[in-house]
Amino acid sequence: MRRFCSYPAVLFLFATLCSAQNQQQMPRDYRGVQTLVPGIFVTPVPNAPFSATVEILSHETLPDGSENVRTTKAHIARASSGRIYNERRQLVPTGFKGEPALLSAHIYDPSSRLNIFYNPFQRIARESIFNGPPAAPLNTTPARTPANNPYFKQEDIGTQPLDGLTLTGIRKTHIIPAAMSSTGKDIAIVDEYWYSPDLSIYMIIKHNDPRTGEQLVAVSDVERHEPAASVFAVPANFKIIDENPPEQ
Repeated sequence: MRRFCSYPAVLFLFATLCSAQNQQQMPRDYRGVQTLVPGIFVTPVPNAPFSATVEILSHETLPDGSENVRTTKAHIARASSGRIYNERRQLVPTGFKGEPALLSAHIYDPSSRLNIFYNPFQRIARESIFNGPPAAPLNTTPARTPANNPYFKQEDIGTQPLDGLTLTGIRKTHIIPAAMSSTGKDIAIVDEYWYSPDLSIYMIIKHNDPRTGEQLVAVSDVERHEPAASVFAVPANFKIIDENPPEQ
């Protein structure tokens, strides 16, 4: 039996961060239906404070033909300074009532490059400093594909309004030839990314693979004001662990 948990920002546990000076760099390809569901990466850019909810719906087709539908909600925020907060919460059945359990949280300050991950079960906060230039994390931007690749297609799909924002869309189609698809026919894996230039984040990511299922990651309940300072603070009863390498 597979276990599922959400993943707003490994964008989170396995990620490095996008530079505030490189706001035009876009997230990498979505990796598809998997144990860790990619969420929304919050770029640490200044002068665009907000807080919001990230909703994730994972509709997985299992090898035996049955379906596994899970959902979750998590919280994200960014201060005027560019400091960001992101969460990873448990994926739960669609009938679940209440707020899914918090699995971990991420805080990053671009001015100091202080990076913090904290675990509510162990009550441990791990701190480190990024010494090199931050880069965009995995799973957060659809890079342009070569024009001469017959198995990839990327197209602009226009704009759409959402909660007072104007989103710009990109659709990427990856063709798996019949000889390699294990189905005897060509398979089209389709990803859509809807980006908000005002917030410098993707507001909607859609993934569909006929072999494995589909996922939807969407930002909602956006409040464009300065979040409370407590959002970016490690809980007082957590142990701080310095993970910076010792100075040579």
